[in-house]
Amino acid sequence: MSTSPAQKINARDVAPNRRRGGDIRVLLSPKTVASTSGFMGQLTLEPGEHVSEHYHPYSEEFLYVVRGTMVMKVEDQPVRLNAGDSLMVPIKARHRLENDGEEQALVVFHLSPLAPRPELGHVDTEPLPNAADPTLQVGHG
Repeated sequence: MSTSPAQKINARDVAPNRRRGGDIRVLLSPKTVASTSGFMGQLTLEPGEHVSEHYHPYSEEFLYVVRGTMVMKVEDQPVRLNAGDSLMVPIKARHRLENDGEEQALVVFHLSPLAPRPELGHVDTEPLPNAADPTLQVGHG
């Protein structure tokens, strides 16, 4: 049985997706490393920025706050997140993340399992902050 070598991706080498707010970079995914069970990335939010409300019909979302303070609203219930905190968002739970702190926030996220097709994995439930800007129309991982 043959196994593939480990694959390394650097965040600087991945184009940011700013359409839903912040700087979202899908690092390890079916597209970048041929993953089969989920995908992982990082989110950078400046003070006052947010990621628009959405849900994942097929995936749980796991977050780890590396730096900063934020509020994640899950089904309209606020959850305070500080550096070192982790949070699991259940499948189909609406959620919205906002940096209400005074410094840049950095979050690592992972979603699993994968949706049957990429376009089915994410459902927006509020207007996207950057949807009208054609320079921000970066495809997802």
